[in-house]
Amino acid sequence: MNPQKEFSKIVSEYLSDHLPNRKNASVNTIRSYCDTFKLFLTYCREVERLKIERITFTDLSYERIKGYLDWLIHERNYSPSSVNQRLAAIKSFLRYAQIELPSHLYGIERLISIEKKKTQVTVPNFLSVETIKILLAQPDQTKDNGRRDMAMLSLLYDSGARVQELVDLSIKDLRLDPPAKVRLYGKGRKMRDVPLMERTIAVMKDYLADQEYQRLVTGDEPLFCNRIGKRLTRAGVAHILNKYYQKVKSQIVCPFEKISPHIMRHSKAMHMLQAGINIFYIKDLLGHADISTTEIYAHADIEMKRVALESIEDSQIPSSVPSWVKDKDLLDWLNDFSKNV
Repeated sequence: MNPQKEFSKIVSEYLSDHLPNRKNASVNTIRSYCDTFKLFLTYCREVERLKIERITFTDLSYERIKGYLDWLIHERNYSPSSVNQRLAAIKSFLRYAQIELPSHLYGIERLISIEKKKTQVTVPNFLSVETIKILLAQPDQTKDNGRRDMAMLSLLYDSGARVQELVDLSIKDLRLDPPAKVRLYGKGRKMRDVPLMERTIAVMKDYLADQEYQRLVTGDEPLFCNRIGKRLTRAGVAHILNKYYQKVKSQIVCPFEKISPHIMRHSKAMHMLQAGINIFYIKDLLGHADISTTEIYAHADIEMKRVALESIEDSQIPSSVPSWVKDKDLLDWLNDFSKNV
């Protein structure tokens, strides 16, 4: 096969068949991976002066991909974490290409070895337990929308779900009889069951009583709908959440002007960690593929403790500690000791 057509064919099959049909990737993931290739081709054309229609696998050199990643940082102002997402998309494609094109196996192995950009450990944005309690008390449960909002926000926090996982829920994904749980479908349609707490169970039972739960339990009806009976969108959930958050801001000191549904997920993770829950259980509950993703919460917790300790002024610690270097007897002893070792 013509080398140019070979490259175009493998990219096309990866995006249009492998990701949606074999990996069950979400629409958002496929779009992100597609953008990664668009940016790479733009880099090849504008910086490397390559003709896009003539690009082959031999053009995917170690130096070129490294140059592409640096270009994203210096010319496109990408953060290291965003660059790492693009690199992950490229490596995923390369692993697919290894199987489809074994003749390129050696070269692809070297490309997959490209290391991620170093990123700073930052504290994820999250709300305190007290703020969460006040936030969940805002919906007016005498109204239909208020009961829906109460159920939605309670489930969002208690399950630690991603917002897409929440809006994708159907009534059949919820079990309120012991053992109560919600079935979430994460990235790549990977399924996980998350146990629910008693308070959330009670809220969901009240909500589903209004939704004629017994009639709908065997169907695929959305768990949360908007005013016209359609499945709530991600934007809809974010709007509802911020509507109640603005009320909370007038009652207590809040750290953020606005919040996203993902902050509820961060909050659940941090609260579990601070309660002493094993980090591997937190990983499974959040649906993380790699423990390193979950460890950011542990690093954040340690950093918060460090900052708190540094803010404490301890009069017991002298402002100036003499250095042992000034102790001539000790220096002489160390010099003599090193000579005799």
